[in-house]
Amino acid sequence: MADSVSEHCWPTLYPARTFFAFSTGVFRATAANMGQNELHSSQQPSLAKATCSMSDAAKGGNIFAPLRHAVFRRIWTASLLSNLGLLIMGVGAAWSMTQMTSSPDKVALVQTALMLPVALLSTIAGAVADMFDRRKVGLAALTIAIVGSLCLTLVAWFGSMTPSFLLIFCFTVGSGMALFGPAWQASVSEQVPPQSLPSAVALNGISYNIARSIGPAIGGVIVAAAGSVTAFATNAAFYLPLLIALYVWRRVNKPSRLPPERLARAVISGVRYIVNSPSIRIVLGRTLVTGIAGGSVAALLPLIARDLLGGGAQTYGMMLGAFGLGAVVGALNLARLRTHLSGEAAVRLCAIVMGVSVGVLAVSPWPALTGCALLFVGACWTSSVTLFNIGVQLSAPRWVAGRALAAFQASIAGGIAIGSWVWGYMANHIGLENTLLISGAVLVGSPGLARWMRMPRVGARNEEAMEVIADPEVRLSLSARSGPIVVEIEYRVDPNKARLFYATMQRVQLSRQRNGAYGWTLARDIANPELWTERYHCPTWHDYLRQRIRATEAERILQRRALKFHLGPEPVRIRRMLERPVGSVRWKDRTPDRSGIEIEPLASVASGP
Repeated sequence: MADSVSEHCWPTLYPARTFFAFSTGVFRATAANMGQNELHSSQQPSLAKATCSMSDAAKGGNIFAPLRHAVFRRIWTASLLSNLGLLIMGVGAAWSMTQMTSSPDKVALVQTALMLPVALLSTIAGAVADMFDRRKVGLAALTIAIVGSLCLTLVAWFGSMTPSFLLIFCFTVGSGMALFGPAWQASVSEQVPPQSLPSAVALNGISYNIARSIGPAIGGVIVAAAGSVTAFATNAAFYLPLLIALYVWRRVNKPSRLPPERLARAVISGVRYIVNSPSIRIVLGRTLVTGIAGGSVAALLPLIARDLLGGGAQTYGMMLGAFGLGAVVGALNLARLRTHLSGEAAVRLCAIVMGVSVGVLAVSPWPALTGCALLFVGACWTSSVTLFNIGVQLSAPRWVAGRALAAFQASIAGGIAIGSWVWGYMANHIGLENTLLISGAVLVGSPGLARWMRMPRVGARNEEAMEVIADPEVRLSLSARSGPIVVEIEYRVDPNKARLFYATMQRVQLSRQRNGAYGWTLARDIANPELWTERYHCPTWHDYLRQRIRATEAERILQRRALKFHLGPEPVRIRRMLERPVGSVRWKDRTPDRSGIEIEPLASVASGP
């Protein structure tokens, strides 16, 4: 539950040697070399000009530096327990399903029920996290998860459990965690200083993987000794420390000059930002494919333990523990992997090694060999997902961080949910071994996506602009809902620099549209080739004001670069107009305007469109 990342061809033997070096060196790793993870500067100008680099953050302290901050330490420790409880419950649910039915697709649906809510609700959850107090959102989400866990415990206690009840209550728990995830991840930047953010993101990933390394084994022991009902009750109890940690956190809420967006508009804003952010789109696409292809392991592991290894709940727990131990190896040695390989090469290597390891799972009859293969699967899975996660979190500015992280959660959870259903269906029809072999082949072939979806490089976090733009001059009476607002900007550009100007304005277009504009156009006067007109719309007056203040420092630099093409002593000419569609005029002054919320004027020397 945690925030992700060059060569076209790379030698086969060198990455393999690098992987084995980093996987066997975990016990030699120290806090000092953990902090040396360098994330490269971005290929996109908007990221390349960010104010600080990941290497600077790394020099500020090792990976454990965020634990020096009391708020983060309390919440991180409590989240470790909640992750542990969730994994224990997952073992109990999966094994309980195997006791009620022998159908592979029903067993795989347990994983789908837990992960599908993340895919379905994450967009709304991200919008809610950005609109309201993230602490309160987290408290409400944990309450939903606790209620689902208690219902699961009571139904199992009274012996009324059925496959349908099991899936319904797993879906309820998953829904609570789907709402909790974006609020929790987006609030990390409020718990630690900026230089510790990359380490905090990595620590949140390590938290889940530490729990994964021991939780399933503990879950297997609990299920074998006391039954699934105890596993369900343990999960409910382990949510309580996190609930208390969030309750005692005195979050500082920074007031906004503008009222929050409505839910539907906030969701649209998040989707629009992602659609107009090529780097985030690529990361989310690769995340989805990895989730689908790699979802076979999580979905079919109970069947691997029962049918291929002939074991019981303890064997299943041990295999999950091997996967979790590998995940910790991958998380702790991610810095070493990245110092030897680019982001794209690292993702390729992890996919290939993971695919080969899944193939080993298909043919191995020995628990020891299967456990070793799961170590590699866990290390590669976590390395890939962490790269994706950090890339999304550092690429998205604060105002849309919850929605961007929700999209990441939807990609990985949706991929796992789809993959779990697909691989469970295939296992039911063509057999477990053949299904695993096909899954491994898909993973090995997935690096071919780099031809169209090459992993971008990731720089520092996209921070908000340091200089505040003054409100524009207004002499027309406007309300919050007045609109659409039309903005026109006239540039005079040397015809010899027309191509460079046009290329720059294409990046400006993405910047405007990410932050709320639509209907963007760029026109050139046929009678005066020096004259260019940029034109775009915003739905309402408040949407226009939000669009102005959302620009990051990198985007402001890009806009100033475009302004440098302007010729002459006079500044660019900016027109802001209120478009009047039919039926938009309030003909009587006393007609109420429910959204007519006044905002305080802001004076500043800065100006802009």
